Amino acid sequence: MMRSVRKLVLALATVALMAGPAFAVDLTMYYPVSVGGPITKVIDGMIADFEKENPDIHVKAIYAGNYDDTRVKALAALRAGEPVQLSVLFSIDLFELMDQDVVVPFDDVVTSDADQQWLQSFYPALMENSSASGKVWGVPFQRSTIVMYYNKDAFREAGLDPNTPPQTWDEMVEMGKKLTKRDASGKVVRWGLHIPSTGYPYWMFGALCMQNDQVLMNGDGNTTYFDNPAVVEAMTFWRDLGGKYGIMPEGTINWGTLRQKFLEGSTAMMWHSTGNLTPVRESAPFDFGVAMLPAKKRPGSPTGGGNFYIFKKTTPEERTACLTFVKWMTAPERSAKWSMATGYIGTSHDAYATEALTTYCNDFPAAAVARDQLDYATAELSTYENARVKKLLDDAIQAVLSGQDKPEAAMAAAQKGAERILKRYR
Repeated sequence: MMRSVRKLVLALATVALMAGPAFAVDLTMYYPVSVGGPITKVIDGMIADFEKENPDIHVKAIYAGNYDDTRVKALAALRAGEPVQLSVLFSIDLFELMDQDVVVPFDDVVTSDADQQWLQSFYPALMENSSASGKVWGVPFQRSTIVMYYNKDAFREAGLDPNTPPQTWDEMVEMGKKLTKRDASGKVVRWGLHIPSTGYPYWMFGALCMQNDQVLMNGDGNTTYFDNPAVVEAMTFWRDLGGKYGIMPEGTINWGTLRQKFLEGSTAMMWHSTGNLTPVRESAPFDFGVAMLPAKKRPGSPTGGGNFYIFKKTTPEERTACLTFVKWMTAPERSAKWSMATGYIGTSHDAYATEALTTYCNDFPAAAVARDQLDYATAELSTYENARVKKLLDDAIQAVLSGQDKPEAAMAAAQKGAERILKRYR
């Protein structure tokens, strides 16, 4: 009888070993992929490494398109009762997620002094789109600033110093004229500059406005400044880059195809996310540089990208597992690895103090430009009902660039619409 029991126990143990470890907590994470490069492969690799170190937590990543697609799909899954514990969503979704009462502040999840120190370890500029009402609602991860990529070979051809990119609006215009190249028939074969105006036009516009020393909204997310004279002036300048100065095509410029145009030599300078740094480095057939955006009254760029959020509809065990995962993903050595693999910003001073990222930035100084620009950065446009407010501004920008409206009228109309939406949040 005892021999039979021993055989049964041995058989059950063998089956258990063959089945592998049982995960105590399953986490589902929606994740955006809106910039080219090996993002999904990098994230999958990081998750695999995490699960090796934490075999009681299993993380399933669902890649859901761009940031807006990801927010819509994650919230739809929540409403449908599907298990979604955390996501990387737009940092600018903060007020909307708070308003819908679907996320929990990290302050309510952390339990130790070490956790509190971790929450305070991120760059302050990144926390502007991560905190509200005295609490931290999102933890920076896939974060960026806008930088200027420029073709050094084109600079040399135009008689410009390849190591001295434009530092002011005036210099950008003058260099852009020299860099714009035409064939014998007068057709432009290389533009001096491209600033994308689809996808995230409000983001590019936020940079122009900040360079003119004006932000687009207040810190409480309930007031916008779209009709401010400095904002109108910035909009006029963007339009004039094509219509008046002739260094950029008139009309709209596509976000999704711009990197390829730059790599093909169709434009000598482009404004784009630092998240494109690694793909550009791997694919550029020419010598290129990366610089901070040029200044008018001051330098500046809004931050961009995504934060980790923990959803409210989670068990205490799931919240603890989420915190374990987010802390692991944002640890300095992982943040450094992530930055080197993608071009996104290492989100803390400690990440850049690692030997790996220190060496990388010394060997490839372009990797430090987005980080250095954080000293001049501000929050990206974020308000309550942000999708509606953002669309008002995007539509106004594209109306001006396409010649359908004047800057003053378009910005006034956008401000009037935003006032109508936001007044109930004051």
